[in-house]
Amino acid sequence: MPEGRRRGIHFSKLYSFACCRPKFEENHAQIGKRGYSRVVYCNEPEKHEAGPLKYRGNNVFTTKYTVYNFVPKALFEQFRRVANIYFLVVSCVSFSPLAPYTAVSVLAPLLLVIGATMAKEGVEDWRRRKQDIDANKRKVKVYGSNCTFHETKWEKLRVGDIVKVCKDEYFPADLILLSSSYEDGICYVETMNLDGETNLKLKHSLEVTSHLRDEKSFQHFRALIKCEDPNEKLFSFVGTLCYVEKEYPLSLKNMLLRGSKLKNTEYIYGVVVFTGHDTKVMKNTTDPPSKRSKIEKKMDKIIYLLFSALIVIAFVGSVFFGIETKKDTSGGRYRRWYLRPDNTTVFYDPKRALLSAFFHFLTALMLYGYLIPISLYVSIEIVKVLQSIFINQDQDMYYEEADKPARAHTSNLNEELGQVDTILSDKTGTLTCNSMEFVKCSIAGTAYGQGITEVERALARRRGDAPPEASDVSSDVQGHDGDAVDSRKSIRGFNFRDERIMNGQWVNEPHSNIIQKFFRVLAICHTAIPEVNKEGEISYEAESPDEAAFVIAAREVGFKFCQRTQTSILLWELDYKTREKVERTYKLLQVLEFRSSRKRMSVIVRNEENQLLLLCKGADSVMFGRLSKDGRLFESQTKEHITKYAEAGLRIMVIAYREMGEEEYKSWEEEFQKAKTSVSADRDILVDALADKIERDFILLGTTAIEDKLQKGVPECIEKLAQAGIKIWVLTGDKMETAVNIGYACSLLRQDMKQIVITLDSPDIDALEKQGDKDAIAQASFESIEKQIRDGISLINTEKDSTNSGEESVEFGLIIDGKSLDHSLKANLEKSFFKLAIICSSVICCRASPKQKALVTRLVKSETGKTTLAIGDGANDVGMLQEADIGVGISGVEGMQAVMASDFSIAQFRFLERLLLVHGHWCYRRISMMICYFFYKNIAFGFTLFWFEAYASFSGQTAYNDWYLSFYNVFFTSLPVIALGVFDQDVSARLCLKYPILYFEGVQNLLFSWPRILGWMFNGVISSVIIFFFTTKSMINQAFRRDGQVVDFEVLGVTMYTCVVWAVNCQMALSINYFTWIQHLFIWGSIAFWYIFLVIYGSLPPNLSTTAYRVFTEACAPSSLYWLVTLFVVICSLLPFFSYRAFQMRFKPMYHDLIQIKQLEYQNSPPLPRKFQQKLHHLGERLRQREL
Repeated sequence: MPEGRRRGIHFSKLYSFACCRPKFEENHAQIGKRGYSRVVYCNEPEKHEAGPLKYRGNNVFTTKYTVYNFVPKALFEQFRRVANIYFLVVSCVSFSPLAPYTAVSVLAPLLLVIGATMAKEGVEDWRRRKQDIDANKRKVKVYGSNCTFHETKWEKLRVGDIVKVCKDEYFPADLILLSSSYEDGICYVETMNLDGETNLKLKHSLEVTSHLRDEKSFQHFRALIKCEDPNEKLFSFVGTLCYVEKEYPLSLKNMLLRGSKLKNTEYIYGVVVFTGHDTKVMKNTTDPPSKRSKIEKKMDKIIYLLFSALIVIAFVGSVFFGIETKKDTSGGRYRRWYLRPDNTTVFYDPKRALLSAFFHFLTALMLYGYLIPISLYVSIEIVKVLQSIFINQDQDMYYEEADKPARAHTSNLNEELGQVDTILSDKTGTLTCNSMEFVKCSIAGTAYGQGITEVERALARRRGDAPPEASDVSSDVQGHDGDAVDSRKSIRGFNFRDERIMNGQWVNEPHSNIIQKFFRVLAICHTAIPEVNKEGEISYEAESPDEAAFVIAAREVGFKFCQRTQTSILLWELDYKTREKVERTYKLLQVLEFRSSRKRMSVIVRNEENQLLLLCKGADSVMFGRLSKDGRLFESQTKEHITKYAEAGLRIMVIAYREMGEEEYKSWEEEFQKAKTSVSADRDILVDALADKIERDFILLGTTAIEDKLQKGVPECIEKLAQAGIKIWVLTGDKMETAVNIGYACSLLRQDMKQIVITLDSPDIDALEKQGDKDAIAQASFESIEKQIRDGISLINTEKDSTNSGEESVEFGLIIDGKSLDHSLKANLEKSFFKLAIICSSVICCRASPKQKALVTRLVKSETGKTTLAIGDGANDVGMLQEADIGVGISGVEGMQAVMASDFSIAQFRFLERLLLVHGHWCYRRISMMICYFFYKNIAFGFTLFWFEAYASFSGQTAYNDWYLSFYNVFFTSLPVIALGVFDQDVSARLCLKYPILYFEGVQNLLFSWPRILGWMFNGVISSVIIFFFTTKSMINQAFRRDGQVVDFEVLGVTMYTCVVWAVNCQMALSINYFTWIQHLFIWGSIAFWYIFLVIYGSLPPNLSTTAYRVFTEACAPSSLYWLVTLFVVICSLLPFFSYRAFQMRFKPMYHDLIQIKQLEYQNSPPLPRKFQQKLHHLGERLRQREL
């Protein structure tokens, strides 16, 4: 059965669409050569199943691992950690007689650590793979050998297949459009996932294939496509279609890219050209990187340091062991006869002291291995997983409207969230809601609309004023009530409130005839298409959100656009004379579409009074110069309103019209038709020149003000992040004008900020492009960009010199377009471009391709050497997310590609504030404290072994029982440190958000700097000295038992070990800021478990318990000396840290110390009056700015 097709609307007959038809260009001569060798047999996919024409399948996977490479790749990831390599070597050597303990005690923890980490990596990657599988198993209709369309999975598509895609479905591969539900083969496509733009793009088929309307028409359809090889260029395509022995040129206008969506078109037919990872969107992605946090990388350096210390002390011990061994037989006497020098082994031989010293060195390397904490890695993995669960469960980051919580897709980067220096953000769908709203307008010199924009609220907050309830600049009426009388439900795209206009009240205005013409232009001058649903309500599909907002605004005021045909537009409009709604039809003669080079759009229509009208809307920069002398009546007032609207961050569009004479139109139309049908190379230039010729002598009606609606809380979030010292760059595929307006709306750009604009939109470059000399264009573009960058740096330096002379400082915002960015990212310019960008307060990159976004991210990451975070919501952001240190995906309404490739996902941009300032700060602080404490407790423990060995003539004898050694990091000290990593808070979440300056601790890496790390290590050495020497001096040669026996080896070991367990756990109690019952349980429970273990283990037979046999119950517990020494030594070991912290908080407090002190003072004193609080707040802000 033939499908129903839309008739009557042949947009290809109008100028704006007909001029887009492809023509053979210079690039088409490359077909068949290198880079342009792809051959596609349409409707014959079996020809691509073997031989040189076999292409990739349509499977797409974004995972890091596969079934085949998981084990080797995951093992490689684990043994990138230096400590794991060390313990692997030690595990192998521990099977030899050199080991001071059993092999199992070393090998088992290593296998546990590596196994647990690999399992975690596998689970996280499997989640990504499941999302890929869901995408690959989507359904699409494919033309089969039985001459019908049947459903199949995306992954089974082949190059050459004919597919049918219906409205609101995504394209499963890169397709060449053959035909559509429109008779002339056009369709509308939304490319949100590719370039971030929500406006619809027009695509059209070749006329020769637009007749393919049903299943039967494809039965005998055979064609050959020759085109470029797969590449990442989203904005270009070169190919030819060979059909019925003729060749037809193909361009990007004929291509439908994977990831984009069909809109406003019932269905299309297309042929598959590129599949899977050959598609342009996948070519713009990079392989998922193996990301490691900066703290983890620094841990490797610390391990190197500890390993060096291990070698040094092992070497020192071996040297002394060799000296002592050699002395044992000096002078023919046995000095240490109890070692039996007459009955030696290779491990102890006074005659071969050097060899014995070497073997002792190997033994010492294993003995002092406790300096390097193997359980650190598994403890960190456990903590990070639990931290991720808390992020996932945070109710304050749950978006109830869409039922989307925050998600941590990997736990490897939790602490990186607390060290972000630069955020690189997409715009559309990330900062905005993908909607434009008509909020204000100026008609006949009078401003209408009382809405408050986000920019106006931000300005009020910066000035310290209360945000007004209604905008004073939008009303010229004194004492006018700002509340709108229109109490209808909210309408998407329309947020206009003014009782002088709404509900037909505009007919009472002094210039009601101009108001009528103004909204009539909005209702007619567009390319939108009305759609009527089952309830009879009309909605509009437009090429841009702005255009839809204009049509909706006209409808709400009383000019309802109802129907469009090929040659006419039907309106229901309110007549200001009769005050009744009437139906009016306007004959549509020409559409001169909006383009960035023209910055305006016009239509020529004939009304029912037979008048020829030229209706136009455009940017103020081009429209005021086209007004007639008599059409400037309201120019000054309108310009004044435009200035105020611009300050409010609104998008401006000037509305004008003029009447045309019959002779003038006929003369122009004749020339215009000749230009359109011209086959010369300069056809487009002729057409633009004729459009420019007619678009003059307008009469000014007024201006519109559209708000590109931000997501809730975006300006506040950006302001808080800026206060935290985080720089924000915006990388968007949108036009420069759009990006700049959003920059103002979200407070990235401000009115007092000077703009440095780098662009190639200049007459000289345009002239060279028309000549077509590519080398000359490249050279001129490079020189232009280089000069603009140089001038920008010079301008900023000049302003800095002026500031030093006492003048007020000026901030700068850098704005650069895609073409300029392409040149700026080349090797010989990227350094100077970055130098300019980094000294600007804000950076906005416009018309940036996905590849450029990734390259900019790489540049910032490599040049700053600090943590970068990329945030986006579309497939065009995937490369950027993967390139950044942290990728955050917005789980919005447009696909899940960004979320699948991200490390963290949130539903709204505003949640980034809590993710970084709260969870980021907590995770960074917890992990930093946890690692420092780990090294402290292992050094404190390990160095007691070294002091004891020195005391025992470096004999290799351990101070403790083997099981004491094995259980130290497993049972007696592991749980408190995990509790620290999961629960500790220096300040509450509310205070983290209230004082963003706290985030500086992470940006400046204050908590994991080398001085702090070495300080904790030094504390560990001091503790070990105090524990060993105070214990030995207090107990050796003292009567310990009731029968007068002195302390033996077993009792000394138990006492020292008890002091170590108490000291490191009490040190934990001193370090914690936020106690919960879990921390109390783990700290005091770990100490209690040591005593329980001593009792149970000591009760075992002597052949099992060895040196621990009843040592606690019979020797230590009954002795008061044991308990007194423990108390004394523990207090002494804690005094150095306690004294240091007291001194630090008094004389050099950190950020969190200041906030804690401030909170304590606030709790212990009544609050100050609000007036004084405001003054103190302003004073604090000034001091902070001065410090920065």
